[in-house]
Amino acid sequence: MERRGFLRNTALAGAGMVPTLGAFSSASDSIATEKTFNLNYAFHDGMFASHAGKDFVDQIKFAYDQGFRSIEDNGMMGRSIEEQSRIGNALAKLGMQMGVFVITTDSWHWKLSLTTGKQEFKDLIVKDCKTAVEVAKRCNAKWMTVVPGNYDRSLPIDIQTANVVDALRRGSEILEKNGLVMVLEPLSDNPDLFLRYSAQTYMICKAVNSTACKILFDMYHMQRNEGNIIANIDRCWEEIAYIQIGDNPGRNEPGTGEMNYKNIFKHLYNKGYRDILGMEHGNSIKGKDGELALIKAYREADSFLG
Repeated sequence: MERRGFLRNTALAGAGMVPTLGAFSSASDSIATEKTFNLNYAFHDGMFASHAGKDFVDQIKFAYDQGFRSIEDNGMMGRSIEEQSRIGNALAKLGMQMGVFVITTDSWHWKLSLTTGKQEFKDLIVKDCKTAVEVAKRCNAKWMTVVPGNYDRSLPIDIQTANVVDALRRGSEILEKNGLVMVLEPLSDNPDLFLRYSAQTYMICKAVNSTACKILFDMYHMQRNEGNIIANIDRCWEEIAYIQIGDNPGRNEPGTGEMNYKNIFKHLYNKGYRDILGMEHGNSIKGKDGELALIKAYREADSFLG
């Protein structure tokens, strides 16, 4: 599934399977809107549009009332300067955090080939990291997603890895000076993508050897590519700076697939993780009922403390 594709919700059930708005507000089925969560979940644009409308700032205000304290926005670099600042100001006013955005110019997130070692791509990542610094200032961001691109089948795998490390060091130099962090995301979207496994990403981060180059551990992708989520988180813990959520199959909210997110969240909490967990998934049910079901799912998965 392409990164933008998961924003389209898939209707899996009728309205009778989730609480109505009245039930949402009732004493028996209430989702305590004033209560924050044990962990810091970050929603994305469109996730609460049925309740709050299309304006992202209005969605932020709605999510705040439901207890969420962070957002993430893959397309932040593509927004206008004015909109970046408006979102950043809204977050600051509410005391909320900004999660990841994707370092991207003209969709090189999908086209960049750091594996090739070509100078044009080295220059591009330097250019875009410099732009990302300015974007981060406007929206109060710390983490930026980077994907190295596709395999270069004409080169040995170790040469490709060395090329990726070299390019990432150049970008990391820029971000490190500004206290920012690129987070490398291994993906499962198609077999041509070079970065696929947590151990592979761990090795690259160790080789780059910078506080500005760490792992984005997207649990949906890692469940598809390698499974054994808790053990692999522990193995790579030293290099993990950001975590994302999505149940499998379907890439929707916790409880809609095979993953035991209550146990995973409890494990992360017990390890002391208090940074952002990005909700990079769709809603399994469309409309307001689906948004209420999503909130209820997070309340359930987040109830690991009893």
